[in-house]
Amino acid sequence: MKRVSITLAALLLLASSALSGDVNGWKKRTVYQLLTDRFWRSNGDTSGCDLHNYCGGDHAGIINQMQYIKDLGFDAIWISPVVDNIAGGYHGYWAANWEKINSHFGDEKQLKTMVDYAHSQGIWVMVDVVANHVGPVEHDYNQIYPLNRPEHYHTDCDINDWNNQWQVENCRLARLPDLDQSNSFVRSYLKDWIKNLVQKYGFDGIRIDTIPEVPKDFWAEYGQSAGVFQMGECFNGNDAYVGPYQDVVTGLFNYPMYYTIRDVWMYGRSMRMIADRWNTNGQHFKDLDALGIFVDNHDNARFLNGNGDKRLFKSALTFALTARGIPFFYYGSEQGFAGGNDPFNREYMWRNFDRNNELFKFIQTLNKARTAQGVVHNAFAEKWVDDTLYAFTRGKFFVALTNQVNGQVHQDVPNTGFSEGETVCNIFFSGDCVKITGGKLPVYLSNGEAKVFVPKTSSFFVGVYPEADPATVEGETLMLE
Repeated sequence: MKRVSITLAALLLLASSALSGDVNGWKKRTVYQLLTDRFWRSNGDTSGCDLHNYCGGDHAGIINQMQYIKDLGFDAIWISPVVDNIAGGYHGYWAANWEKINSHFGDEKQLKTMVDYAHSQGIWVMVDVVANHVGPVEHDYNQIYPLNRPEHYHTDCDINDWNNQWQVENCRLARLPDLDQSNSFVRSYLKDWIKNLVQKYGFDGIRIDTIPEVPKDFWAEYGQSAGVFQMGECFNGNDAYVGPYQDVVTGLFNYPMYYTIRDVWMYGRSMRMIADRWNTNGQHFKDLDALGIFVDNHDNARFLNGNGDKRLFKSALTFALTARGIPFFYYGSEQGFAGGNDPFNREYMWRNFDRNNELFKFIQTLNKARTAQGVVHNAFAEKWVDDTLYAFTRGKFFVALTNQVNGQVHQDVPNTGFSEGETVCNIFFSGDCVKITGGKLPVYLSNGEAKVFVPKTSSFFVGVYPEADPATVEGETLMLE
């Protein structure tokens, strides 16, 4: 294991940083989701493994590869649940002993060291937590501590009708014993547990599993006990169903938009669906900027498994990393991982830390430009919507996207926020520059490419251009050698 020294000054600096992990602080973060067991082995072993069981990644391994995450341009990580699990619970969702840390990931000291080190690097840590169920023990509750009595659980039944909310909240998901939050001991224990976990290790936020499987009133109390930002998982594409949960947790994953992203870029449907989805979002969520926006995660087959065209994948990722909401990026996407359903979408990472991968460089460039232009401080504004082109701005940061991989899409987009006569350049190819003429930005997207234009004077381009200004042609793109 690599030894990590954290100075007192760094820890003092980040003591205040962790306290700022509220909803407004998280709106300014870009999150790299990793599975602790699959990210990096601190012993350096890079051999293969059975994806159905533990593979050996640990908290010390996250420290070893923290610079990789930072170099990619992310300033927050989401890690797996940390509690002791029933055998085989490499993912962390099968709690056994709530009072112990999963020894496969390391001990308490190593977990605390990892969180402190992340903070010293300016990276916040979101920990995954579960309060709906425990590990697959059927009715042998003695395997669970301290929630080890039958009255701590709902009567045994299975969820077989997802339109029946009583079943969703009171029956078993995937045969996992369902905790009864109406039991006074269970309720108080879970709230005390999350409070102690956050405070002991200094987590900046929590990701809450299986939100709709527990009554809303419990989540309001649970979040208050946690005292930090909560990102809830409501695995449902219906805005009207998901939206009300934002009344009891600070943030939610925008699953409705996730399905729209797939419709548009994976299946080639009209890009007008994006605008329609934003409108529907707005009718049911109270804070769209606190929603998590994503393309891939650990519960769904990866995008590239359903559509292997990396041009479409890049466009979808560009949208998710720069549009409205908190961007969540799934580990391995920058290496072109294309796994199918669980567990094949939970690949091991240790043979794939390639900084020269085209997707790594693409994401790195995009995140660098986001930072240079202060995207998180600027409101999202749609600028053009039709069947084949979608464009928006975040201040002086113009994003143009298509799902047409054959031929060229063209549009002169007005009211982009750039000044008349201002020269703007594409962050992915610095020689692709245009001058704003007649208040319009001419957009040409060839064969599915994504473009992001920022002013040529942006700090993003420092060192890119020679001292002499490159030539531009009014209203047309000029490729510079």
